[in-house]
Amino acid sequence: MNDFMDRQVNREKLLTLLARDAYRSGEFTLSSGRKSNHYVNCKPVSLNGYGLRLISEALLDHVEPESLAVAGLTLGADPLVSGVVMTAVNYSRSLNALIVRKEPKGYGMGKWLEGPLPPQGALVTVLEDVVTSGASSLKAVKQLRDIGYQVNKVIAIVDREEGGSLAMKEDKIELVSLFVLNEIANRSKQDL
Repeated sequence: MNDFMDRQVNREKLLTLLARDAYRSGEFTLSSGRKSNHYVNCKPVSLNGYGLRLISEALLDHVEPESLAVAGLTLGADPLVSGVVMTAVNYSRSLNALIVRKEPKGYGMGKWLEGPLPPQGALVTVLEDVVTSGASSLKAVKQLRDIGYQVNKVIAIVDREEGGSLAMKEDKIELVSLFVLNEIANRSKQDL
């Protein structure tokens, strides 16, 4: 991808965007039901063209070279998988996007998975916006493994460091995160 200096500059730009547009402090209830003083919603950044470009380049750097597709649980991963496959094209890399539904479609073929399906046994990398407990990432991994794909890695924008990494390790999944919550919280305290 980019050379090391460009990657570092882009990482800093992305960190600033996340701190400014995705992070809030206060009292929140997370999707896991847990209470937290920190909230991260990456969608204001991942649904912005410039933000998605920075995210996609950073995520693609961590996708296994043998991976034939990137996948993620709808809705948070929808822009991520689309952005990464578009970025891959810029580097002459063939990669497809898969969207994992939270529930099977209630009509038609009742599918869990949307997108151009790679051959059975292919390696697929899962993308995630924010990891807390790891439950949504592991749901996507389970669906992909159940239909015959190999999944060894989840790449997240943010790891809240609240057990997700351990849960994935127990399921033989490597979690790679672009940032941890403290990095974003600390950047938000700076004068942006």
